[in-house]
Parts: sequence; structure tokens; C-alpha cells
Amino acid sequence: MKTIRVGLVQMHCEKGAINDNLASIHAYLEEGMSQGVDIMCFPEMSITGYIDPTRYIEAILHLNGPEVARFVAMTKEIPITAIAGFVEVNPQGKPFITQIVAHSGKVLGVYRKKTIVDDEALWFAPGSSIVVFQHPKVAFGVTICADINTPELFSENARLGARIIFEAAAPGLYGSQATRDWQSGYRWWQQECHTKLGQYAQDNSMYIAVATQAGRTIDEDFPGGGYVFGPDGTCVYSTLDWSEGVLYATLLSREKG
Repeated sequence: MKTIRVGLVQMHCEKGAINDNLASIHAYLEEGMSQGVDIMCFPEMSITGYIDPTRYIEAILHLNGPEVARFVAMTKEIPITAIAGFVEVNPQGKPFITQIVAHSGKVLGVYRKKTIVDDEALWFAPGSSIVVFQHPKVAFGVTICADINTPELFSENARLGARIIFEAAAPGLYGSQATRDWQSGYRWWQQECHTKLGQYAQDNSMYIAVATQAGRTIDEDFPGGGYVFGPDGTCVYSTLDWSEGVLYATLLSREKG
């Protein structure tokens, strides 16, 4: 039995504001170090913001480009395994929605969102593989936002040995920004997570931890929401509302077998 300390960042990520977003990520990582965090998860597209890639062409990043390298370098001095998101150049076509995992100044790997449906299908290409990452304390997987509607991804992660899945999300809220009801938006995403992720956690006897974009961007709003569902399906940690910040959680991991 091992104790794992995680940080789930409920973060405002402005569209195309890469320098500002990276500065926020660095500040959260420094705070996480003071909290003894082992793994910190940032939301979907936390580096680039949730962009329309036809409008923000300059914010589509290369995996080996300087912006991603800046994120990876942060983990050289800060002893945290960090998971962050960006829109990635795809030489073969539409860009990917990618979460990158870094530790000790090195890239441990990437997961590219597989569930690309509805409006996103016009802009993005789906990834093709599931990746399980090895932390010294625990094996973990990553899913991204609409993957919440694909239960097979969670069961396959579990089959491959993942004991925690980090769900990085940025579900945009519908309706007018001028009349936004933040409480209803927050409750909608909270219900989605409780209903679906709670079930997947129970079905696969694993933890599922959620980090969501929060707040108002130039043309879209995000509900926030940080949650941890235990292997019995219950929600063991939760944010109180949509405010920016970090949900810290201490988990116990028992390896399969």
C-alpha cells in the first residue's frame, strides 16, 4: 500500500495566451511542491487554451517545440510528475488534443484524445492509442474530456495496469456569457462526473481524478470541477465551486495482483 498525493488544478486558461498559461502552470507547480504533491494534473488545453485551430493557428504547438519544452523544463527543478494539455501539430492532418506527462525535465509520454465527436470532429483528429504511465508509486492513465463517454477507455486502462486515471477536461458551457448561470454549469459537469466516472471507478476498482478548466475566456466559459472517485465509486474529494485553485488529495494505492 502506497500513499500518493495529487493536485487537480481548476485553472483559467485564456485562448492563445501561451506565456500567461505557462506562468500560471509554473506557479501552481511551485505551490504543489510545498504541498508534497507527487502528481499534478492540469486541464485539457491548459497550455494553449481551448482554441479553434482555424483561428489560432499560431497556438498549434509542436511536441518538440519551445513552448512545450518550457513546460517540461519546469519539472527539472520541481519534483512533481506534471500532466498538461495543448493542441498539437499533426503532420498527417487535423491537429491532436494532447496531454503531455513530464518528470525530472523529461517527457514520459503523451496521450492524444480518442473521443473526437460532434463539433470537435471539424477541427481535430482522434488519437490512436492508450498509454499507461509509470510513476514510482503508481501506474496511471490519462483521459480527456469527451472520453468520459467512452467507458472502454477506462476498462482498457485498468486492464493495462492503471490504478488511477486523470481526466483532464474543458467542457464549454452553452448559452450567453452575459447571462451565465455558473452554478448550473458547475452542477451539470459535476453530475456528468459523478454519474459516469463514479461508475467507471467502481467497475474497474480504480481511482479517477478530474481537473477542469474554470472561468471566462475571450469567447467561452468553463465550469470548473475537481473530483476524486474511489475504487468503490464514491466521490472522496470535491471542489466546493467553480473558483480557480487546486484540489489536493491523498490516495492509497494497492497494486493489482
